[in-house]
Amino acid sequence: MKILIVGNMGYVGPGAVEQLRKTYPDAELVGFDIGYFASSLTHVLYQPEIRLDKQVFGDVREFPYELLTGVDAVVYLAAISNDPMSAVYEQMTMDINYRSCVRLAKRAKEYGVKSFVFASSCSMYGEADDYPKTEQDTLKPLTAYARSKVAAERELEPLASDDFTITCLRFSTACGMSARLRLDLVLNDFVAGAILSREINILSDGTPWRPLINVLDMALAIEWGVQREALAGGDFLAVNVGTSKWNYQVKDLAYAVQEIVPGCKVTVNPNAAPDKRSYKVNFDLFESLAPNHQPRYDLYATIKDLYESIVDMNVKDADFRHSRFIRLRVLKELQDSGLLDQGLHWIPEKKVEVELVEHEF
Repeated sequence: MKILIVGNMGYVGPGAVEQLRKTYPDAELVGFDIGYFASSLTHVLYQPEIRLDKQVFGDVREFPYELLTGVDAVVYLAAISNDPMSAVYEQMTMDINYRSCVRLAKRAKEYGVKSFVFASSCSMYGEADDYPKTEQDTLKPLTAYARSKVAAERELEPLASDDFTITCLRFSTACGMSARLRLDLVLNDFVAGAILSREINILSDGTPWRPLINVLDMALAIEWGVQREALAGGDFLAVNVGTSKWNYQVKDLAYAVQEIVPGCKVTVNPNAAPDKRSYKVNFDLFESLAPNHQPRYDLYATIKDLYESIVDMNVKDADFRHSRFIRLRVLKELQDSGLLDQGLHWIPEKKVEVELVEHEF
């Protein structure tokens, strides 16, 4: 079996690669990534990519389609991956999250790939906290990031066929520890703030709803998507991924962190303008289709793991929102250093030539 993971050097990729290697020890795993966040490593002892057979560096907008030769499954993780980044880089968000994804899927089908797994998002439900949304409910994307996911799903659907299964995993908001940690996610931000500044400042009134999922449970769902057969949901499937136990209001997340991190203070802003990004999600379909791939981590276990890991990293700077663990900050720093142009392309004369390295297992 040969699996291509596109966008493997981000927050989700390390766990996904580890899960796929564990499940398919003899598979050929190939990573493809532009390398924006290659240096955003935590206190890991080794590069996550050593679990791959090959790591290829490149821009998905200029994908070398010969890499699809002999591939059985493609996992598409490449993305401008949150609302603040998509607001700054809206055109690039649509190009990477949507257009490049659809182009790759079309060529993958031509190359005989059997399974295409797309990392989608529950954020496409937008302003929808009146009741938990199912896959049949109306989509109300409020940001460029959410719109890019909706557009990709809509153009992926007609590509699915008997010999080309497409699985769109509408992930809940990610959280938890990763070899390439992000602290620009709501729960991760709260834990870091509680540790480093002894306070959690909620910019809203704390009432918006969010479904959450541990990043390692995302990896488990990706494994399911790779092996999913059409009998479990059809040739094309868009499915909410998470658990109803993880539908929380933002303020409840903060108070849960306060229970585990000693001595931190929680403040809310009761006068804040309403945050329209509020949604509860129904996960019954995922539970029925993937009973053996249900989330294993709960909120308190995830907070405890983040707490212990961040403490172990020995981070001292309370201004962590300007660190390499904030994705928008990394992109801006690369641009300010003259390494990336305004379109987020590597500037050729600044690039370091890298030889491809193959790892034997």
